[in-house]
Amino acid sequence: MDVPNLNKLLFQTAFCCMASDGDIDNREVAKIKSMCEKLPLFENIDIQAELNLLVSKINVEGKKFITDYFELLKNTSLPEEEKLTLLDFAIQTIWADGELKYPELKFFKNIRYRLKVSDEKILERFADVPDIELFLEQDIVTESFFDKILSQYFETVELPQFELICIDTTKKE
Repeated sequence: MDVPNLNKLLFQTAFCCMASDGDIDNREVAKIKSMCEKLPLFENIDIQAELNLLVSKINVEGKKFITDYFELLKNTSLPEEEKLTLLDFAIQTIWADGELKYPELKFFKNIRYRLKVSDEKILERFADVPDIELFLEQDIVTESFFDKILSQYFETVELPQFELICIDTTKKE
C-alpha cells in the first residue's frame, strides 16, 4: 500500500471527519480550507479540486472508501507530533459546525485507535477543546455488541459432545 505524504493524509482525515455524519456542512468545508491555507504543506494544492476528488471517490466506493482510509492509518507510521496534528485536523473539522454528533465521535475514536495516542497526550494537547473527555471515553457496550460477539463465537467454535459429570459425594475436603 502506498503511504501518502502528510498533507494528503491530513486532508483525507479532515474530509472523512466531515463526511462521517453523512452531511457535508459548509462550515466544515470552510474550516478545512482555513486549516489548509495556514500550512505550507498545502501551498500548491487546489483545495476545491481535492475535496471534489474525494467526494467522487466516496460516492463511488462508499464504505470501502472509509475502510481503506482506516487501513491506511493503521499501516502508516507517523511520529507522535504528526499524529497529534492529524488528530487536531480531525477535532477542528468535527467541531466546525458547532456540534458534536455521535457518528463523528465514533469516527474520531476509530482514528485515535489506529494512531495509538494516549489519553494523556490528547488531554495535554487539546485541553482547551470543549468536551474533549467525550473523545476519550470508552463506548457504551450495547446488547447488539454482545449479539455480534456471540455470533462470531458460534462461527468459530464447534462444541464437542461432553461426557456427563459425576461428582463423588463420598469424599470430603
